Formats: sequence, structure tokens, C-alpha cells
Amino acid sequence: MAARIWKKVGLFILIVACLFNIIIKIVNKIPFVEELKASAQYILQQNNEKK
Repeated sequence: MAARIWKKVGLFILIVACLFNIIIKIVNKIPFVEELKASAQYILQQNNEKK
């Protein structure tokens, strides 16, 4: 009986932790435009180093 309760509690904690992790990643995500700018700068730096 106690094992069932702990199993449900553990499953609930796991689900809450996963949802919390997903929400944190969405909130802290870098905007797409900034990500594109950073990628373009990186490519330009790589091209300049090759020359």
C-alpha cells in the first residue's frame, strides 16, 4: 500500500520537475534574431581567420 503512494508521489514530482525545466528553458531562450546575429558573427570570424 505504501509503495503505491510513494510511486504516485515520485511520478508527480518527476512530472512537475520536467514541466518546470521546460518552462525555464522557454523563458530563458535567446530570441531567434539574436541567435541569427551570433551565428553570422561566428561565420564572419571564421572566414577572417582563414584569410
